[in-house]
Amino acid sequence: MITVNIRYTGTNGSARAFAEEMIRSGTVAAIRKEPGNLRYEYYLPMDDPETVLLIDSWSDQAAIDTHHASPMMKTIAGMRDRYDLHMTVERYVSAEANTEDERFIRR
Repeated sequence: MITVNIRYTGTNGSARAFAEEMIRSGTVAAIRKEPGNLRYEYYLPMDDPETVLLIDSWSDQAAIDTHHASPMMKTIAGMRDRYDLHMTVERYVSAEANTEDERFIRR
């Protein structure tokens, strides 16, 4: 699994407005239906009202590449430009589960 954390930052509530439009327009629902998408969720940091965090997980790189090649990406890029958002990106590849860690996880 590959997880990409994208922080969208804007001004005057633009990052939150972007995420709300992504949801309202059905774009998020469409992305969640794409083959290989495992997670596509927005979160709001408690101490930064001008930033929205997207956690975006995919089964593999091929699924991400297909998503990036879709017409939907042009729509998303246009929305980011319209809301004048800036982004930071972190990418994580899942490792095998460590059974030692399990004792610290409450399920």
